[in-house]
Amino acid sequence: MQREDLLNRLAAIDAELKRRRAADRLAGYNAGRKKHAKQLKFHRCKKRNRWIFGGNRSGKTECGAVECLWMLRGSHPYRKNRKDVFGWVVSLSQQVQRDVAQAKILYYLPKSWIADITMISGRKDSPASGIIDQIKIKNVFGGISTLGFKSCDQGREKFQGSSLDFVWFDEEPPRDIYEECLMRVMDKRGDIFGTMTPLKGKTFIYNEIYLNRRNNPEIWCETMCWEDNPFLSRREAALLESALDENALDARKYGKFSDGAGLVYPEFDESVHVIAPFKVPAEWQDVISIDPGLNNPLSAHWYCVDWDGNVYVVAEHFEAGRDVDYHAEKILEISRGLGWKSDTRGRVRALIDSAANQRTLASSKSVTELFYERGILADPQVDKDMFAGIARVKSYLKRGNGTGNLYIFSCCVNMIEEFKGYFWGSGDLPVKRDDHCMDELRYYLMSRPVAPSAPAAELTEISRDKLRRMRKGRRGWEL
Repeated sequence: MQREDLLNRLAAIDAELKRRRAADRLAGYNAGRKKHAKQLKFHRCKKRNRWIFGGNRSGKTECGAVECLWMLRGSHPYRKNRKDVFGWVVSLSQQVQRDVAQAKILYYLPKSWIADITMISGRKDSPASGIIDQIKIKNVFGGISTLGFKSCDQGREKFQGSSLDFVWFDEEPPRDIYEECLMRVMDKRGDIFGTMTPLKGKTFIYNEIYLNRRNNPEIWCETMCWEDNPFLSRREAALLESALDENALDARKYGKFSDGAGLVYPEFDESVHVIAPFKVPAEWQDVISIDPGLNNPLSAHWYCVDWDGNVYVVAEHFEAGRDVDYHAEKILEISRGLGWKSDTRGRVRALIDSAANQRTLASSKSVTELFYERGILADPQVDKDMFAGIARVKSYLKRGNGTGNLYIFSCCVNMIEEFKGYFWGSGDLPVKRDDHCMDELRYYLMSRPVAPSAPAAELTEISRDKLRRMRKGRRGWEL
């Protein structure tokens, strides 16, 4: 065989292996050179009430998703398998279900295993963008297993009646729902397992599971931190750690119980980060960022960057109950007033939430397309990773030398108010309320590099004079 033919065959084999791995991600879970030891410890445990208390990105959610699919499929490598398995995934809300547990299940679930999907909202041929009620999964013993999705905000009554093989809690549930689910697995001597970041403080889970004060022999728990995850970049972990305050580190890095959490951005200091408007040099203009809304508020801000990499939020459009025509005209009007850069046809560039790409029954065109037709070149390819985005905002609010890289003009009143009222919720996410400015700020900063720690280059004497006047009181060029 010629050397070239051999190389071609090896390349074809390698391509086929990559295709198979992509088609069955579950087969590649902890199957390579790197292995997550604590994930495997969780799966090997034979206890019936198992919990992982993990920091963000520690790998805890993968544990729950993979455990569910192994049990449903009847292919668990460490437990006795059976057919016709019935289990629940319990999330804090349907939105959290869609974005976290449901997304992780769909990521690891081969399409060939799916017998049917029932939707609460959205289409079954595109389940990731909707809310799933149940997934029917083909079991290797010939039966059909069922995975149901529940949310805590439905109330305890919605958890009554069923007899289950397992329940997976994705984040900490209320006590009444936890106790109801214990009843659901009693008939079949089923399993309870939970994966959570302990953000609520020392609740009943701390007493009954972590401390196991009743000495229940079926309870097992483990903490999981960033260092336990071999797939998490050490550089990324260092960045995340530098962006968190001391009060958040115990829970979000180490998965430890603490006294709870408060503001998402305690680094925000109105006396430092809010400045008087000034005329920004045209060279600083960057892009507009939009969080779309019709009945809900639409939030749009204009972002500039100086020669040191400092970001300035210089204008705001924030209004609810208006259509795309109105919002597009206001955005163009504000842009003209700022002398904002545009193309030869007068169109301006913007970032926008990828949800704006979705079409609805009420319109044959997406919000992105409607904005495009009205002169707003909105790019929906934004990074929506919540925790990484929050870490990026924190890095701009306070860098290593104690100063910031993010300044907000005082006319942007809605963004300022959201900074002061943006709190962590009961789960691993901020409260989903009054966060429109916070969302599009994340989209924008995730398009930027990590906040610089020093000036990028030597400035001219004129540039230094401009910056000097600006930093003394931001009175260099009054509007």
